[in-house]
Amino acid sequence: MLLQLPAWTQAAGLLVASNVFMTFAWYAHLRDLNHRPWWYAALFSWGIALFEYLLQVPANRIGHTQLSLGQLKIMQEVITLSVFVPFAVFYMNEPLKLDYLWAALCMLGAVYFIFR
Repeated sequence: MLLQLPAWTQAAGLLVASNVFMTFAWYAHLRDLNHRPWWYAALFSWGIALFEYLLQVPANRIGHTQLSLGQLKIMQEVITLSVFVPFAVFYMNEPLKLDYLWAALCMLGAVYFIFR
């Protein structure tokens, strides 16, 4: 018997996976393809972004059955920051900054206002 998850949970899971692809499409070329022409990196990134859209579009359609457009957007932004920080630190070898914490606190304010 399959467990039926609420629509917002399904959407959140798909958005997390989507954001992993999106983050790699947007930023991994800075580390891995910086010796290639920009157009090569753009084509490579578009290839990755296809998989991002294959997850993001259904995530938003599923999520919109229970959440408003604004709630979907704020959920997306929180997930984006949650995926981006580990990517920046562990994949791009950027230092972990206190600024990420301040940004997350601002996002918590956005979550409060959009979901109240």
